[in-house]
Amino acid sequence: MKNTIRRTKIVATLGPATSSRESLKKLIMEGVDIVRLNFSHGKAEDHIARANLIRDLTAEIGHEIAILADLQGPKIRIGRFVDGGVDLKNGQEFVLDAAYDIENGNDKIVGIDYKELPKDVANDDILLLDDGKIVFKVNFIDGDKINCTVLEAGRLLNNKGVNRKGGGLSAPALTDKDKTDLKTAVQLGADFIAISFVRGPEDVLEARALIEEAGGESDIVSKIERADALLVLDDIIKASDAVMVARGDLGVEIGDAELIGVQKRIIGRARALDRAVITATQMMESMISNPVPTRAEVFDVANAVLDGTDAVMLSAESATGQFPDMAVAAMARVILGAEKERSTQVSGHRLECEFARVDEAIAMSTMYAANHLDVKAIVALTESGATTRWMSRIRSAIPIFALSRHTGTLRKSSIYRGVYSMAFDSTILKRSEVNIEAVQVLVDKGILTEGDLVILTKGDYMGLGGSSNTMKIVRVGAVV
Repeated sequence: MKNTIRRTKIVATLGPATSSRESLKKLIMEGVDIVRLNFSHGKAEDHIARANLIRDLTAEIGHEIAILADLQGPKIRIGRFVDGGVDLKNGQEFVLDAAYDIENGNDKIVGIDYKELPKDVANDDILLLDDGKIVFKVNFIDGDKINCTVLEAGRLLNNKGVNRKGGGLSAPALTDKDKTDLKTAVQLGADFIAISFVRGPEDVLEARALIEEAGGESDIVSKIERADALLVLDDIIKASDAVMVARGDLGVEIGDAELIGVQKRIIGRARALDRAVITATQMMESMISNPVPTRAEVFDVANAVLDGTDAVMLSAESATGQFPDMAVAAMARVILGAEKERSTQVSGHRLECEFARVDEAIAMSTMYAANHLDVKAIVALTESGATTRWMSRIRSAIPIFALSRHTGTLRKSSIYRGVYSMAFDSTILKRSEVNIEAVQVLVDKGILTEGDLVILTKGDYMGLGGSSNTMKIVRVGAVV
């Protein structure tokens, strides 16, 4: 039991390769827990159609899948070239011009879409284009013109991104496009909305206010992809419901060598502050065109699991790749292999802490007891999912089952490591029946059998959020 259930979750990005009913069903059957709608591509109606298809499929299968709407954010890009691109040489002069025709670039100058960029940079700054493949040094600023020297040359194509080494760009996290897309995300019922290029907690608070204004209840995932964000990392994590280690732009801004330790730091701080964390970007990139991952990709996914990430994410592998279902299957195999490692199953997290809430204390006590008994499962009756979120912060090999009458709680719990959601309405039962029926749900699914030891948590008042105050250790077949 303990090593047959995958605890780390899988996020798969949808796209042209995964738009049909058949392709989506294959992803779900291979083990996808959350689907990502990438608002950097496609139209609103495309995302709505995919969301509706997901909801239809999960109703058919009887298993809830969460939807993550990922907003584009202020990706700073150059304009377009007359010939589609230019070949740059080391040492040549080149100009980025905020006032230049965005469609008329040549081998000496190109427009940029972010008009404030000349105010954000200074002499001797290093600008990284096309994910760092091309490198410019800023010589001087002349009004709207950024005069540069090419340090690392290559072919520069239309609409490539621009980063400043070390971060520090002032572009707001939420653009006008993002605010429109956020309303679409609420409309289609997204369980999570990811905010790109978050600078600080104020960006998260703004997004939360916009979600509430639109009548939504989506949780917020803050994408850590700016160097500046690392300076206020804890504040961002506390303001968010989850964070994403977005290794693409973050790696460009801080450098690949720094990214290794920063990933571990972000995951560690998210877990310490009781928030979920997703690790993303190029995890199985070769599977866009190959049916098996490289050994390096296997180790990358496994190391994220060993670091304690709640979820790992596929991007182009599942959105536009040739083998989307095989990529999910490969990721699931690697996760299961990594989770056999003893370090993923034990934890000293929060042993010395005081707890501010009764339900938090119940959650922590449950995990301590479970890790020191031959317990087969933890059954948590939950309204909001808070109890299972706290439980999931403790490393354990024991599965945690979140039983709730709220569909939103079931979907949002899908992000937490080691937590599995099941529909269950305790409010329609007599108090004397609740324990028996809750455990019976797992017996009916073949998860528990007669004689298994189970820990069950709930509140005295069924249907009231934040009221979990009871932990009971029971044996299947003798529940009272």
